[in-house]
Parts: sequence; structure tokens; C-alpha cells
Amino acid sequence: MDVIMAKNRFAEIYTKYVNREGSDKLFAYLENSDFFTAPASGRFHMAQEGGLCTHSVNVYERLLSLVKADLGDGYAEVYSDETLAIVGLLHDVCKVNTYVVDYRNVKEKDGWVKKPFYKVEERFPYGHGEKSVFIVSQYMRLTAEEAISINWHMGGFDQRVKGGSYSVSEAYDKYKLAVYLHIADVMATYLDEERGEKFQ
Repeated sequence: MDVIMAKNRFAEIYTKYVNREGSDKLFAYLENSDFFTAPASGRFHMAQEGGLCTHSVNVYERLLSLVKADLGDGYAEVYSDETLAIVGLLHDVCKVNTYVVDYRNVKEKDGWVKKPFYKVEERFPYGHGEKSVFIVSQYMRLTAEEAISINWHMGGFDQRVKGGSYSVSEAYDKYKLAVYLHIADVMATYLDEERGEKFQ
């Protein structure tokens, strides 16, 4: 999916399903940031222009598929289409305005050449999932389950878990949407997306 296709798909899902108060202001914030052109990571999955938006759409699609497969046609009685769009599309807004293009020397057969790479320049060091919750909450209210799901979408990869926190386990026990979102994130990252850096 190229940058324009990813942005159009994101906008289509968002404007169709996310209608709560403040959602228009949040979308304007995303449009005025680098959300639609930023990479999803510096060197892992979707480390390319537009990777963050593409990844967000991929996670939403995986999440919807998982929930439908598990809960059937009545899934919306458990999780609204708005909730699924919010957590799927917005789980990684923490990465907005975080990556900058820098250059490093790389040795090739003809000698050293300067190659571009995405460097992390964290302007607001608030964490990962918790930072996404903070940003979204500046514009619109989240339910407890939406906030918990976004907060813990990294699962065992979360730095707090690596530091010894058991809260993710408690969150997954209480909020199944958090489990679905984590699985959707892993599936999108490892099954749907390109690995490594890609500069156009």
C-alpha cells in the first residue's frame, strides 16, 4: 500500500466510524503532523515513508478480522465499530513527530557512502502505549477498555513489562480487547509488513 492509498484508507475508516466529540480535532492534529508520512519504526517493520499509517490500517484490519472470527456476526454487540477503529488506528500515535532522517557512513565495495536512516528524536518522552493514550485523550474521551487496550498493546515487548511490571497480565485478564489488539499488532507486524529500511 503506497502513502496515498494508506492515507485514503485510514481516512475512510476513521470518518466512517469515529464520530465522538473531538474526533475531528484529533484528525486535524494527525493531518498537521507527520502521521501520514512517518515510518512505523526506525529499522524494523515498515521503516519507510508512510509506514506508520500503513501499519495502523493493517492493525485495524487484523483486529476486525480477529474479533469477527472469534465473536461472529454479533461482534458489534460486544465491541462497537467505533471502538475497533479507535484502538486499531490510533494505538501508535505515540510515534508522531518522533523520527527524523539522518545519514550514516556505510561501507560498500567501492568505498564509504552516506546512507539515510530513520533516527529517533523523542520530543515528548512519555513512554509508548501510555503516550498514545495521552495524545488521543487531549482531543477525545476514551473508554476504560479503549485506554487499557492502547496502553498495553505492546504486551511483553513493553518496557514496563521488561522492567518487571505484572500489570499487562491483569489488563489482559480484565479487558479482552487489549488481547485482541496485541495479537493484531503482532500479526500485522510479522505477517503483513516489510522488514528493514526502505527509502524512496
